[in-house]
Amino acid sequence: MCTVCGCGETGGHEPHGHGHGHGPHEHAPAGGAIDFGAGLAGVHIAGLTQARTIAIEQDILSKNDAYARANRARLADAGVLAFNLLSSPGSGKTSLLVRMIADLGERRPIAVIEGDQQTSRDAERIRAAGAPAVQINTGKGCHLDAHMVGHALDALPLPRGGLLLIENVGNLVCPAAFDLGEAKKVVMLSVTEGEDKPLKYPDMFAAADLVVITKIDLLPHLDFDLPACLETARRVNPRAAVLAVSVRTGEGLPAFYAWIEARASLMAAPAGDPA
Repeated sequence: MCTVCGCGETGGHEPHGHGHGHGPHEHAPAGGAIDFGAGLAGVHIAGLTQARTIAIEQDILSKNDAYARANRARLADAGVLAFNLLSSPGSGKTSLLVRMIADLGERRPIAVIEGDQQTSRDAERIRAAGAPAVQINTGKGCHLDAHMVGHALDALPLPRGGLLLIENVGNLVCPAAFDLGEAKKVVMLSVTEGEDKPLKYPDMFAAADLVVITKIDLLPHLDFDLPACLETARRVNPRAAVLAVSVRTGEGLPAFYAWIEARASLMAAPAGDPA
């Protein structure tokens, strides 16, 4: 189950009537806003109280975190640096991975885990580009979890010094809560989506180690305020680096690759090394 959207098994529903005073939100006047995220759980799921939702979420995430720790230890032992790529559908995640394989593949081995509800189209694109890939189909699920990724690791070569790139299911909500055992989270936002996405989906952008604005080659054709988007992303998450790139033209990619190489160097540095 994902308690953010309510998919999956809940372990049973509690009685729930839709009368007045049943939750922390207030009914808004015409033209106003009703905030179903104002309760202690930060989410409303039909049939569950806030307390029950929190208990389920804690149980699910604690189990996921145990699998994530095992994945992280396994990747560290293998000397593999893993990145979790997150975004809404259509931001260009797969296109960026294909370009990375072409640009970095000779210098650093790359393996990919692809997450989608159905089909193996993206994994096929990755293999055609020259990198091993495992496809995870989640069915009705809206995100990858650490247990799924652990199974995918069994089927992937993990050469020392390589990169593991995990392309999560296209979704700016649920994947933010699930640690997969990655070293860093990379959240992508295309210029076709609107510069206010960090404000609308703050949990995802707050979880990012790097925010990448994609498809900037389209800026001349769009009404998109890039400086405003960069400022908004930094305001939501001051600790995250923010870059703007175009896979088509290559603009901004050297800075993106430098960010990756800097993390790879830190991982490879001996304990106590000033690097």
